[in-house]
Amino acid sequence: MEAIERFDLAALLNTLLSLSVAFVLGGLIGLERQYRQRTAGLRTNVLVAVGAALFVDLAVRMHGIFGGTPGAVHVVAYVVSGVGFLGAGVIMREEGNVRGLNTAATLWGSAAVGAAAGADLVAEAALGALFVLSANTLLRPVVNRMNRRPIDEATEISYEVKVIAPRAHQKEALEVLEEALEQASYPPQQIDIELFGQDDVEIAAILLATSVDPDELDALISDLRAQPSVREAFWSTSANE
Repeated sequence: MEAIERFDLAALLNTLLSLSVAFVLGGLIGLERQYRQRTAGLRTNVLVAVGAALFVDLAVRMHGIFGGTPGAVHVVAYVVSGVGFLGAGVIMREEGNVRGLNTAATLWGSAAVGAAAGADLVAEAALGALFVLSANTLLRPVVNRMNRRPIDEATEISYEVKVIAPRAHQKEALEVLEEALEQASYPPQQIDIELFGQDDVEIAAILLATSVDPDELDALISDLRAQPSVREAFWSTSANE
């Protein structure tokens, strides 16, 4: 019977509005992540935003019903720490590179947007979503441009793309590699060709860029592997003093 007594249509509509705002704004953030095929895409960002909104909305409602100290602020703090654990799950380390930091930060931003929506701060939630989207879109060309500029430091990381090809198709494989690097805007600093076994050659291209987008290199490697003149392709990093 308590459930019937506590039924409040106005409060329910308010919750519906909060969750709807979180759903839409989290979806906008997630669409950008899904388009770039990141680990945490559309559904993950929507769930994080809606979940954060629901927790905060429940805290506000329960304070109105039972009284006591305001619990919304405490719930927001728990949302922040809880999303931190979720973000840690999408951070990976492979081949000397740490990946997923931006995805984890985006989830953190989605949770903040959802928490604002849950607290009925719709304008603040929309503003937060706008800034998260801006960081992931407007700043991307700036970061890519800066990352591809050579830097003068005592220690820097060099990136190398290697292709294994039959000796009979060495010329075709070299042309394919050079064309792929040119299209990806990763000009090679030098290209070395060595024998690999009895019938193959290894073509190694050292990139001029001192920092690259691992996802872009992964896509480039996938394209190279699909070429008939290429047996295998991969990329690696090394530190230069």
